[in-house]
Amino acid sequence: MPASAAPTPPATPLDADELGAWLQLLHSPGVGRPTARRLLARFGSPQGVIAAPVDALREAVDEPTAAALTRPPDGHARRLADTLAWLDGGPDRRVMVLGDADYPEPLLNSADPPLLLYLHGRSTLLQRPMLAIVGSRRPSAQGRDNARRFAQALAAQGWAITSGLAAGIDGAAHEGALAALGDTVAVVGTGIDRVYPAGHQALARRIAAAGLIVSELSLGTPPLAANFPQRNRIIAGLSRGTLVVEAALRSGSLITARLAAEAGREVMAIPGSILSPQSAGCHALIRQGAALVESPEQVLEELGITAPATAPAAAAPPSAAAEDAVLQALGHDPLTLDALIDRCGWTAPALSAHLLTLELDGLVARLPGGLYQRRQAS
Repeated sequence: MPASAAPTPPATPLDADELGAWLQLLHSPGVGRPTARRLLARFGSPQGVIAAPVDALREAVDEPTAAALTRPPDGHARRLADTLAWLDGGPDRRVMVLGDADYPEPLLNSADPPLLLYLHGRSTLLQRPMLAIVGSRRPSAQGRDNARRFAQALAAQGWAITSGLAAGIDGAAHEGALAALGDTVAVVGTGIDRVYPAGHQALARRIAAAGLIVSELSLGTPPLAANFPQRNRIIAGLSRGTLVVEAALRSGSLITARLAAEAGREVMAIPGSILSPQSAGCHALIRQGAALVESPEQVLEELGITAPATAPAAAAPPSAAAEDAVLQALGHDPLTLDALIDRCGWTAPALSAHLLTLELDGLVARLPGGLYQRRQAS
């Protein structure tokens, strides 16, 4: 719905009656987002919708939906009570609705803006310039390093890093932003009172304390597969650009990138090894017109921002990593132990021992399938 058709900005925070009207509208059977927007445009507010005579409702929706709108949906009282109790948990909790004066403009101008958002943390971050960093749930060690490094550098330049709190690239992006003492926004595909994956409980607490967690799903909503593509549209809608770090050809990250492109936002991708399935999605995006980026500075250039000039660093002596014969033989593509033996001529026991040392030093990663890959130093 265009900004001109949005309901009159309500008071913030919502009182119980307003919140109840929104929840009744959005959870009534037969009312999806397009129908809700049509009803709001016709009746002006959720209170206006649920107070409308059934005959007036029939002019906008079908008979079953009109009948459903005249009474609270199943579970409404409990849903409202739970939401009010959650809001009482602290001043950093809020419900934002479409039409609020501070609803983020980039999201408002996206194709399918959420009608209601649950917010936990610093809601003012929704007014900051945002960059989405997304990618595989099962990244390579180098992909994880890249996500963290890019997020840290870009957060230090004032960008709020947006991602989905998923395992892998998403988590690394949030961690990188937090490491820079920068801002990060996690858009989740569950109720805001749940954390998925469970292993990100501590990360979610850090984001709620220093950044912002966002969900459009009602409290208690479990991690259902159908909700994650919907979550991705919010990530893309909030962000001025989307950077895909690693992604397979069938990846939710490519949905985020497609939605960003359709909204006229910048789409960027980091290339990887032609032998890695986790790079295939990035390569496909690049073939389709996404910008190939190899550094945070190139991301800023694609966003139309020039990074501040820095004085050239004094030449440093070659590092041990630069001089290591095994690292030079390994290159940057994943290799098996046998292939590496052929390249460098070492015996298998000596090479295995040296690879273990390099792995402990963070210079080499051991991948599934008996593969080894060189890691770029952060």
